[in-house]
Amino acid sequence: MRRDGGGAARDPRGWHSRGYLPHLDSPGLVQAITFRLADSLPFLTPRPTLMSDAAHRRAVETVLDTGQGGCALRAPAAARTVEDALLHFDGVRCRLLAWAVMPNHVHVLIETLPGHPVPALVHSWKSFTAHRIRPGGGRFWQPDYWDRFIRDDGHLAAAVRYIEANPVAAGLCAAPADWPFGSARRRLISG
Repeated sequence: MRRDGGGAARDPRGWHSRGYLPHLDSPGLVQAITFRLADSLPFLTPRPTLMSDAAHRRAVETVLDTGQGGCALRAPAAARTVEDALLHFDGVRCRLLAWAVMPNHVHVLIETLPGHPVPALVHSWKSFTAHRIRPGGGRFWQPDYWDRFIRDDGHLAAAVRYIEANPVAAGLCAAPADWPFGSARRRLISG
């Protein structure tokens, strides 16, 4: 979904891949992005042949919500570092629409801005936070990220609901606004 009035993308990069997942990168797109800690899925089995990509994605999300791995973002200081990094570039490199920093992964909904490709934006979030949270080094984040462009206003509303309710679905709080590291709480405070 384009938030710039539609039409052809300015300076489009189009679909691309770094060997992991396919990505679409174009200014004005609204994208849901998920990136996770390196140890969040200790083992990944290949997607069963009869399982759709969407069903596989839901299965991965379910496993993430069970809190696999060390869950370094469970520490409030680490989660705050990630949330602050997301907010730092709001309105500068992207427009931040919704987010939730979970114990072992992060959901972000952004509108892309010209001159700031998604791979570079995600890399800056991951690099900065990894160095802050684990200064001694070692792999902190999984190398790639998952993204999905938002098709229409209904999809946008569903993505915001999903992201903001993810802490509730994972059993971390009773209501989205109760989660301290997400947009639902900020929306309640500022609204």
